[in-house]
Amino acid sequence: MPTSSVARSAPSPSTRIASIDALRGLVILLMLVDHTREFFFLRAQVGDPMDLSTTEPALFFTRLTSHLCAPIFVALTGLAAYIYADRKGSTREASAFLFKRGLFLIILEWTVINFAWTFDLTPKLFYLQVIWAIGLSMIALSLLLHLPRRWLIALAILIMLGHNLLDAISFEKSEWGYTVWSILHDRGYLSLPWLPWDAQARTSYPLLPWIGVIMIGYGIGPWFARNRPAQQRFYRLVTSGAICIGLFLVLRGANGYGETQPWQAGDTFMLSLMSFFNLTKYPPSADFLLLTLGVGALLLAALERLPGTASQWLLAFGAAPLFFYILHLYFLHALNRMIGATLTNDSGLISVPNVPSVWLLAIIIAIPCWFACRWFARYKQTHKKWWVSYL
Repeated sequence: MPTSSVARSAPSPSTRIASIDALRGLVILLMLVDHTREFFFLRAQVGDPMDLSTTEPALFFTRLTSHLCAPIFVALTGLAAYIYADRKGSTREASAFLFKRGLFLIILEWTVINFAWTFDLTPKLFYLQVIWAIGLSMIALSLLLHLPRRWLIALAILIMLGHNLLDAISFEKSEWGYTVWSILHDRGYLSLPWLPWDAQARTSYPLLPWIGVIMIGYGIGPWFARNRPAQQRFYRLVTSGAICIGLFLVLRGANGYGETQPWQAGDTFMLSLMSFFNLTKYPPSADFLLLTLGVGALLLAALERLPGTASQWLLAFGAAPLFFYILHLYFLHALNRMIGATLTNDSGLISVPNVPSVWLLAIIIAIPCWFACRWFARYKQTHKKWWVSYL
């Protein structure tokens, strides 16, 4: 685990940038709250966009904080890819690593992670979620990172802000383009005739916008280069974050392009506010990405200035993100089933009574996970086995 304070100057080739790990750790904890809700707040599962007529404000804003997780994590994946390439001095080596690790994540989603959600070896439905999307995005980036950086950034912006122009395109399940379009842009159900049992796959995270997000993360990589002043990086993060949020406010306020779910003035200020921030995540709309990436840039800038002692507890999570992702899913699911077996004499899932209980439970669960992640982060530093680098 990194023990130095947050980097204020250019890091050495072997040093992790603490602000990146701290931001990764922060969004991991927000993800933990959201997944605790998924497993332990069964009486109020939320769709997306959320139904404002039935969703209480506490639940809405809990879900809203979790919207930061996927965009920031995917962007940081692209940023980490640039830092890896810069450290190795070879885009070809970075491309090969991205391709192999992307395949690894795809296999992981189909097997280890899906089992964590279902505890079923022959599930009727496979959920292809964020790890699947990150894996495919890494494979796409492994091919695209050879483009000139300006082209890469321009293409990333075009994809992120322009993909809503494709919303009108759709395919019926019987049409030839359905499978490809379900993977790229519209959530859908894919047949799996190669399995020995009847099953489908749900493309929960359509891929196209996430390719743009990982590309923009790679594109800003030079801001974190070893010879780049930290002060310059700070101002660029603040400026880009402010521009993204400003553009979000303009587009969302105009209620036009950028979001498929228009906002409406409600009977109360709270309902109006909830409607304004009720954004589409699957696939992430242009407004969704502008808001979340803008906030992410400002958070990263803030963490650049945060004293090291204030961010130390975030670093263990951020230094072992995939390890934590797998660990917390199995922990949450197993814990719920064990409690259910104890209290109800069966293995059914149980639910906590309210949103504050979700947050409290997530905080409690974070404590043993922190110790586990700290151990694994140290293990990664001292063991150079090939599989360790993939976690």
